[in-house]
Amino acid sequence: MIFKTYTPKKQELTSTWYLIDAEGKTLGRLASLIAEILRGKHKPTYTPNLLCGDHVVVINAAKIKVTGNKLTDKVYTRYSGYPGGLKRRNLKQAISHDPTFPLYHAVYGMLGETRLRKLQMKRLKVYAGPEHSHQAQKPIKIDFDEHGNIRYV
Repeated sequence: MIFKTYTPKKQELTSTWYLIDAEGKTLGRLASLIAEILRGKHKPTYTPNLLCGDHVVVINAAKIKVTGNKLTDKVYTRYSGYPGGLKRRNLKQAISHDPTFPLYHAVYGMLGETRLRKLQMKRLKVYAGPEHSHQAQKPIKIDFDEHGNIRYV
């Protein structure tokens, strides 16, 4: 007997909306769990070459916590391409400039370097405060336990 692996078609894929409260959560642990949801690895129909992930709305990103000395030691760099154009800022400066940037940047780095990464990142909505503009999508509020398992609230 020959068994074939089931691969879903593009038309069969559906996505749901999830709401995550980032208050008091650790930056890296939360980012890896969000990346898993954006990729769709929590679904039984996961296919690496299709956009099968879900939409994620993150609120209270300004109240995220980091451990150790990361506020002063973690440095974000970018280069303009010109001589002397190296720009650096630490995590504390990045949060004061844009509180959503560190979480967005961490999730971006945890997604694979494929053509789907931009499409997956479009499904991530990060807000600094408790208000968001996606009530019409009726997002399902979820939380994570200490083992990284999804709990529906």
